Amino acid sequence: MRQAKEPASAGAVLGWLVLAALAPGAAHLRAGWRKTGLVLLSCYIAGLLALLALGLTTDNLIGSLTENSWLTAIMVGAAVLGMAWFALIVHSFIVLRPGRLPQSGQILSGTLAGLLAVVMVLPFGWTAQAVWTSRQTLNDIFQETPSDTPSSAAAAGEKPEDPWAGRQRVNILLLGGDADDNRIGVRTDSMNLASVDVRTGNTVLFSLPRNLENVRFRPGTPMAQQFPGGFRLPADPGGGRSDLLNSVWEYADAHPELFGGRQHQGPKVLMDTIGYTLGVKVDWYALVNMWGFARLIDAIGGVRITVEQDVVFGKYNEGLVKAGTRKLKGADAMWYARSRTYSDDYTRMRRQRCVLGALLDQADPATVLARFNRIALATKELIRTDIPRSMLKNLVPLALKVKNAKVTSVQFVPPLISTGYPDWEKIRDIAGKALRDSAHADSPVAASAAPSPSPTPSPKKSATAKKTSQSPAKGLTEGCGGPL
Repeated sequence: MRQAKEPASAGAVLGWLVLAALAPGAAHLRAGWRKTGLVLLSCYIAGLLALLALGLTTDNLIGSLTENSWLTAIMVGAAVLGMAWFALIVHSFIVLRPGRLPQSGQILSGTLAGLLAVVMVLPFGWTAQAVWTSRQTLNDIFQETPSDTPSSAAAAGEKPEDPWAGRQRVNILLLGGDADDNRIGVRTDSMNLASVDVRTGNTVLFSLPRNLENVRFRPGTPMAQQFPGGFRLPADPGGGRSDLLNSVWEYADAHPELFGGRQHQGPKVLMDTIGYTLGVKVDWYALVNMWGFARLIDAIGGVRITVEQDVVFGKYNEGLVKAGTRKLKGADAMWYARSRTYSDDYTRMRRQRCVLGALLDQADPATVLARFNRIALATKELIRTDIPRSMLKNLVPLALKVKNAKVTSVQFVPPLISTGYPDWEKIRDIAGKALRDSAHADSPVAASAAPSPSPTPSPKKSATAKKTSQSPAKGLTEGCGGPL
């Protein structure tokens, strides 16, 4: 026979209920339900220990949490635990026998017990909903079928323990598309290659100008056969040019006959072209709609930037982003990054780098969690990529490394290079030196992290190599907030 120990007041009932919510079984032990209380408490402790063991023994736990099987398990687990905790609070209230309290105490304790039960369910409900949103967003953005990636060799059984198949760097092309209802095709007006050291997370961000002329294509490719002397077309009727680097994607998409009738070759051609230009292999691309990017900035609550001087924008110069240091909303941040009014492409590239650096600094985990649903919705609407779904489990921990690693930037703009008559060997030399410096940033023996060799190596040292002995790489936010 149970020897019940009745709480003396409504406050005592609520106190034991709160303790039971944190340590299931506490209220049952207090009420004399020793066997039930010990079972509940033992199951709770065992569950905590199991979670701890899972975290300690699972390789790449954070990355694994992007897989559908894990996400589904978390959703189901959160739903089950939410219902279980609700039932626990209700039953704990019952075994504490609040019926022996005065009527006012019964009403008060019953009301607060009900509120406590609901409050305990909310975190589990939020978790299930957030995980469901994550799962849907990831499945919408990323491909299910792996493409030709660095992990393909590992998948074939060469090195299953190494998702990068022995690679020291991963290269992702980050593109800003300027598409709208009045424009046919995709113009990539912002082109940055992020080269990430898989060991340290050290990253070099190469920015290429949209107006790079006479672009060279890898020998033997359809574009190289079509333009053996470089990408060159007759001038547009208005005097503009449609044969700049930012037109490569659009041109390839518009001429499937060059590729045996295959459609949508623009991304592949641009990746190969920029990889050939820099002397690296581009693994994947991510195309960001520039105005979708503005929605992402709004989703995280704006971004704090120092605007060095007034930035004018708009068809009739009617817009203005005023100088000063403050938090900008998405639209103003995008106009700050994109406007060329009273400015040029190269200044705009610097401002884009500043916005990227500010986002990297300010998108902290607390902000992401607090605004998760808005960020997920904005992300789903703004990104197009060929990154395989299966590679996310490896890219997520790599991205966390980048957050705390050294990020440098190289902008290929005048006077470093001439956009009208580029020195392709110089560009590759600069890129190679920046990558070697990034690999050596943390270790004097990181020589093995040197980049892939240039596809057109020079047989001898040239004057260009001497000119590039001093790397133009700089910190991602270096020069941001200072005078032009």
